[in-house]
Amino acid sequence: QVQQTPWAETTEGTSLNLTCQYPKISADSTHWYRQFPHQAPQLIVMAVVGTKPVLEPEGSLTVSADRRSSALWLAGPRRGDAAVYYCALG
Repeated sequence: QVQQTPWAETTEGTSLNLTCQYPKISADSTHWYRQFPHQAPQLIVMAVVGTKPVLEPEGSLTVSADRRSSALWLAGPRRGDAAVYYCALG
């Protein structure tokens, strides 16, 4: 079972952290997508473990050492980054 941050908001330019926890699963890889209205989800980053930079939107993805949780940090989200963000496990 995957548990995500159900709702998050911030002011423009203020960093935001989105979390995903899957305590009963040790994922082979963690993928984060974002979906804008009336569009298909788009992959923004994938990682196995550790921290990886995210280019668009700017930020980083951190996957825990036990691969049971991850956090997507958005450094300075803009109005155009407003979307639904999903994590998925590989």
